[in-house]
Amino acid sequence: MAQINTTVGDLEANKKIILGSIDRARSTGAGILLFPELTITGYPPEDLLLHTGFLRDNLRVLKEVAAYTTGSDTMVVVGFVDFPMEIYNAAAIIQNGEIKGVYRKMNLPNYSVFDERRYFTPGSRPLIIKSGSLKIGVNICEDIWVPAGPTNDQAIAGANLILNLSASPFTSTKNRTRMSLLQTRAMEYSCCMLYCNYAGGQDELVFDGRSTAIMPDGHRIVARSFEEDFLVIDIDTDQSTRYNLLEGKRKGYDRKVEVEEINLKIPHRKSQEFLPEETYKYSSEEDDLIRSLELGLRDYVKKNGFKKVVLGLSGGMDSSLVAVLAVRALGKENVKGVMMPSRITSDESKKDAVELAENLGVETFEIPIESVFDSINGLMRPVFSDRPHDVTEENFQARIRGIILMGLSNKFGWLVLVTGNKSEMATGYATLYGDMAGGLAILKDLYKTQIYRVAERINEQAGTEIIPRNVFLKAPTAELREGQRDQDSLPLYEILDGILRLYIEESFSLDEIVSKGFDRKTVEYVLRLLQRSEYKRKQGAPGIKVSKRAFGKDWRMPITNRYID
Repeated sequence: MAQINTTVGDLEANKKIILGSIDRARSTGAGILLFPELTITGYPPEDLLLHTGFLRDNLRVLKEVAAYTTGSDTMVVVGFVDFPMEIYNAAAIIQNGEIKGVYRKMNLPNYSVFDERRYFTPGSRPLIIKSGSLKIGVNICEDIWVPAGPTNDQAIAGANLILNLSASPFTSTKNRTRMSLLQTRAMEYSCCMLYCNYAGGQDELVFDGRSTAIMPDGHRIVARSFEEDFLVIDIDTDQSTRYNLLEGKRKGYDRKVEVEEINLKIPHRKSQEFLPEETYKYSSEEDDLIRSLELGLRDYVKKNGFKKVVLGLSGGMDSSLVAVLAVRALGKENVKGVMMPSRITSDESKKDAVELAENLGVETFEIPIESVFDSINGLMRPVFSDRPHDVTEENFQARIRGIILMGLSNKFGWLVLVTGNKSEMATGYATLYGDMAGGLAILKDLYKTQIYRVAERINEQAGTEIIPRNVFLKAPTAELREGQRDQDSLPLYEILDGILRLYIEESFSLDEIVSKGFDRKTVEYVLRLLQRSEYKRKQGAPGIKVSKRAFGKDWRMPITNRYID
């Protein structure tokens, strides 16, 4: 299984990765080489699929990949976009320079971040490859998640090995769900199953790898997480036959299924070492979040042609965590920190920002904003007349800082990292064109309470307080007015995040949230903030998805919306 990291639209680079994997498979004597879903185009290609030139180029690359296999009996299963007239999410079965067959994905997901029904036509028949007594079913991602889908039909048709090409994005709960599903499918159908996933970042999505071989007894071998891997496994497919004879599950099938069959001769490796002992262990949520954010940032920067990033260092928790993640992902030499104090900025915040920068070894700039702030206030005084200072003047400070960061971005080509979190994005506790300005919001899908847990884990991993202890101890504040604290405007984060989770990720109603023990007026207030801030979120930077439902492609609420829960 080639657990690779492709780039959407970079067909030539993707082809190079594919050909390199074919070389590796040949050198091991492998009989089968399995790739992830839509290998040639990268996933998800989105509206590139509406351009006929892109579709034809993808077919050209497929033919070049096929030609490269001339002289080799290794069966290569690679994802591409089939394009006779309609388009299909497909897998090509290639051997010795020829495309021997094509499977078209039958179950097209259209939920969460998936929009496959917008583009693809569903396939109509399962595929079986016969090689002697071996029967192999090929299917794609969602096909394996559907209880009565192609996997079921392939098992009825006698498949003892299932190959699944996948593009399954990471969320903090996905891995356990995915592993449970694969075990269930392998055991209920008495099949050996190979599931091949991507490892890499694509815009808001991160693919965590963890390609898996799983046997009818639940035994599994799992590839590395959050990085590329090349898993060479020898499988005793008679294990499927033995389990079927022992448990007799297929005797209960009382219907015939129509499948497409291809006959091939698949070679066996001369020296076989069957499945080793299972060593896989679940990692903690915090460890997975750290690695997913690092990978998402690294690939976003690399694949979009940036080399360095810049962010504002306020001395608060959010900017501290973003800085640490950036250094871990990109190296300290590629991260720039900017301290932009005003008269409101406390000595404590300045000290914490300086200490963090020294701990990380990043280059910093101090650009005070007081004179600019005074100038803008003076400029607007004749218009504002005798109106008292309020949130307007507070937001001037955030917008001045946004201008400075974007100026550095324009001048030096640095990508501006937004430091806001999901709790703030939900409630609108952020300044449009101010601290929301930038190219990527790393923490956009992390609640404030999660951020503290992740930060603690980073210090544990380092064995030292990279993020200064005082950052954990002081009350969170935007520091836009004297003595300001986040909890002046928001409920305690433990309460706020609990309400937001239930509403955003679980789709609970107001009454259902109250029934969980939350104060009704507090819930009403939070949901009111959430609804009236939609226009801000629509203009925010993209962020890395790590939850079941993230702001962005996952969250498609209308701005003009008079529904009141």
